[in-house]
Amino acid sequence: MAAKHLTTAELESGLPEIRQSPNNDGELQLISRRPAIGERDLIETGELDTTQGLVGDDWSTRGQHQTPPRDPKPDAQLTLMNARAAQLVSGSKERWALAGDQLYVDFDIGRDNLPIGSRVQIGDAIVEVTAEPHPGCKKFVERFGMDAMTFVNSEEGKQMCLRGINTKIVQSGAIRVGDKINKA
Repeated sequence: MAAKHLTTAELESGLPEIRQSPNNDGELQLISRRPAIGERDLIETGELDTTQGLVGDDWSTRGQHQTPPRDPKPDAQLTLMNARAAQLVSGSKERWALAGDQLYVDFDIGRDNLPIGSRVQIGDAIVEVTAEPHPGCKKFVERFGMDAMTFVNSEEGKQMCLRGINTKIVQSGAIRVGDKINKA
């Protein structure tokens, strides 16, 4: 599904809405499991596992398809993206998963609210924010445009973590769309 790529000015006009994301009592709005490269399964419930990541996702095997193969990065086990930022760059909820993240949350994931090392509870699971960078990539540019890439990777975009954050799972548990997300 194609969508219009927004200009920098159009993207910046969406910042006030993103800034309204809750600091606590947020909500898990979308779970996107990636069973293989280029594939997305939108699921209502999932299991976060300290070893496997999002069960059924290819996080643990994704790097084995590269030359040379690389091991999975434990500090990039699970990615979260602010749902309001995903809506802004994608134009519709049907396109959020194209960003490539697994969880889309209505929650302030910026560094002021969730510094590195912070823990959040989602459903029965707890994840910890890691220092592993999560910048946009070539696919992000193809799907959402160069202005979107520049926007999420700007100084303000990085501080607000508009491209998303990497986390590791520290307590396994079930998650469901609609679950609350809170600082642990």
